[in-house]
Amino acid sequence: MPQPDQAAPDLDEAVGAGLDRLDTPVGPRRPSFWRRFVRGFLPPVGALVLLVVVWQLLWAAAFWPETTLPAPLSVWDEFTGTVADGSVFGFIWTSVHRAALGFAAGVLIGTPLGVLVAKVRPVRAAIGPLLSGLQSLPSVAWVPAAVIWFGINDAAIYFVVLLGSVPSIANGLVSGIDQIPPILPRVGKVMGAGRLAAARHILLPAALPGFLAGLKQGWAFSWRSLMAAELIARSPSLGVGLGTYLNDGSSYNSMPKVIAAIFLILFVGVAIELVVFRPLERSVLRARGLTTAL
Repeated sequence: MPQPDQAAPDLDEAVGAGLDRLDTPVGPRRPSFWRRFVRGFLPPVGALVLLVVVWQLLWAAAFWPETTLPAPLSVWDEFTGTVADGSVFGFIWTSVHRAALGFAAGVLIGTPLGVLVAKVRPVRAAIGPLLSGLQSLPSVAWVPAAVIWFGINDAAIYFVVLLGSVPSIANGLVSGIDQIPPILPRVGKVMGAGRLAAARHILLPAALPGFLAGLKQGWAFSWRSLMAAELIARSPSLGVGLGTYLNDGSSYNSMPKVIAAIFLILFVGVAIELVVFRPLERSVLRARGLTTAL
């Protein structure tokens, strides 16, 4: 029979091992590639097929004239025509590189602004409500002012994109920092971390889920702002982006071109979400043991 002094260390080790197991993230086994493919690919494809079928039925019923509701085949012919002459790649490149540059500038501005608003009370009281108001303001409202201030050029478009992305990015970071457990900044302070070191090594990593949500929303606002700017600010020097292509369809009363442009804009938005933000979000959640949210 073990003595009490010998059983105590064994009990301590068992308790410690149990606590370690509780701290270790344990999630369900990762599904196979084909299972993930079926889950992620087939539902949206099925929804798209259903949409096209309903669209074809409505067109065949002739409830509306051809100029209002063209056949799916007419839109497909318009799309394949832009692919055949290569113009669609120019449309996509013009818009995507503008949105990417504007979004990158928005991250560089919105990140320190978010930290400043979250950690400095007078700054939060002064511009916190303004950021929320700018986030709810439609970006298209800035296009006329940008054209007057900068002219019809890239500067006006980037200005509109920045005003669309910066408030969302900053507010997302503020929300993430507000949800950080108070003990983490205290630990950093006890360990001698200065303000910059605490922001880099404690605040930003701990606020990453909220910051990532702000980045996703910031990209969405950047893309919408860019489309609004390209629809209104037109000039040969700006080239032809997806918004300009959409405006051309409206100007020429070509409904197939309008619908093709809408689908292209939607396709780019979905592609950026699936290729960039979805893997990043999964890696962040998996690193925190939140595998059930994947």
